Amino acid sequence: MPKNTHKIAIAGVATLGAAALAFSVVPDDAHTTTTDASSLSQVAYGSQQVRDVKGDVTDQLAGASLKVQAIEAKKKAAADAAAQKKAAAAAAAAKKKAAAAAAAKKAAAERAAERSAGRSAERVAVKQASVKQVSAKSYSDNLDGWIRESLDILEKHDIPASYSGIHRNIMRESSGNPNAINNWDINAINGIPSKGLLQVIPPTFAAYHVPGTSWNIYDPVANITAACNYAADRYGSMDNVNSAY
Repeated sequence: MPKNTHKIAIAGVATLGAAALAFSVVPDDAHTTTTDASSLSQVAYGSQQVRDVKGDVTDQLAGASLKVQAIEAKKKAAADAAAQKKAAAAAAAAKKKAAAAAAAKKAAAERAAERSAGRSAERVAVKQASVKQVSAKSYSDNLDGWIRESLDILEKHDIPASYSGIHRNIMRESSGNPNAINNWDINAINGIPSKGLLQVIPPTFAAYHVPGTSWNIYDPVANITAACNYAADRYGSMDNVNSAY
């Protein structure tokens, strides 16, 4: 229906209603008063219809506002959910990265510990082998063995001497007897007789004793080593001794 026709119809209905109302309120004993229907129609249309239209517009605006608010709330909820999801993903990634770093650090520490333990084991093995090799070296319990053992000790202490120089002086001084003692020379007269393979007096033995050897002056190796230490200090080497010293 066209808008103009719709308005005319509404006006007609309003006019008929107003006329009926005017007729019904006239008392029985009163005179009938003719009322202009067009004026009633205008009044009815000008007040009631404006209120209805205003109400409709207000309701529509309110409804639209609620829809907008609902849409905005939904968008905000979606944005919050997305932000929370992103934050959770970032936290999970950071946690995973930290765990990977910790695992790498632990693995590196374990590898370093293994390498250190391996090196320690190698050093111990080498040391044990060296000790075993040294301890495995044996010397015969005779003049040859005593001289050779003394030479090894002298070498460790940087005391010069040679096999031939030691052997030559031993044969002159004691003929190779480790228990030999001189009871007739000036030292014996003074109460400090010469003793052992190289005929060393006790004060000289004590002064030139070499660590790692026995303190027994009759011990062959200790006697040779102390005598060589004394000869090196006084003559440069036992090799330079060719007579009583």
